[in-house]
Amino acid sequence: MSIAVKPLSPAFVAEVTGLDLRESLTGAAVAAVEDAINQYGVLVFPGQLIDDAQQMEFSRRFGALETTVKLYRKDFVPRLDPHVSDISNLDENNRVRAKDDRLRLNGLGNRLWHSDSSFKRVPARFSLLSARTVPSEGGETQFADMRAAWDALEERKKAFLDGLICEHTQLFSRAKIGFTDWSEEERVRMAPVPQLMVRTHPGSGRKSLYLSSHAGRIRGMEEPEARMLLMDLIEFATEPRFVHTHRWTVGDLVMWDNRCTMHRAREYDETRVRDLHRTTVSDGVPTVAELAA
Repeated sequence: MSIAVKPLSPAFVAEVTGLDLRESLTGAAVAAVEDAINQYGVLVFPGQLIDDAQQMEFSRRFGALETTVKLYRKDFVPRLDPHVSDISNLDENNRVRAKDDRLRLNGLGNRLWHSDSSFKRVPARFSLLSARTVPSEGGETQFADMRAAWDALEERKKAFLDGLICEHTQLFSRAKIGFTDWSEEERVRMAPVPQLMVRTHPGSGRKSLYLSSHAGRIRGMEEPEARMLLMDLIEFATEPRFVHTHRWTVGDLVMWDNRCTMHRAREYDETRVRDLHRTTVSDGVPTVAELAA
């Protein structure tokens, strides 16, 4: 089984064919996927009609899987395995969620630019999103190339940003859309965590901005100034020259590197079913090394 990688842009996003993710992959195939994602940041695997078990098996070849933070809430009734995030508009009975459904309202925050699990002390490395049912239009996912955005900054700006530490939490991102329905346990477990603003991507050696709507403070900076800087940086890093839009087809599996990309979901007709399943590979270590203990 040989892997073929077709760039969809010069250095950001590629299509991968020649693999059947229903089968166990050889070490060489896994290494080839890792080489490709280190280069491109986002990989599209078309025609992969897999189930959750097969998706989890493939994902675990790249590291330990996270569990969904929805489990923080005691009244949460899961539809999927805890290691699979339910990126859908369906409830536990496979019915389209009502307009006032809490999880629907929370999920609207996915339309903000973000990096998965940046609100965890140990954030995500890779996310893998599998399309099971998609609407006929809308519901795209957009990706932003944070290495290219870093490269495009003025040297003076780079020197200022390098070394800054931000604080991330879902409480910050959801507050931007007016969502505040959190249990006390969720608020405790989602306390702000520190993340570097600038990271060196280990697979490519390139520096990257590490931004997310979950970031709301910068240590050593007054909060209004920090928020203005974060908004300006996200606006810059998501200019069209840095962004790729993926239009979903059933069977697509898209894998992206959260260490060097941001992404967001787009609007769609929510009376139609949109059912995607995500597995998330932990990065294994915090970005702020002195807090590893």
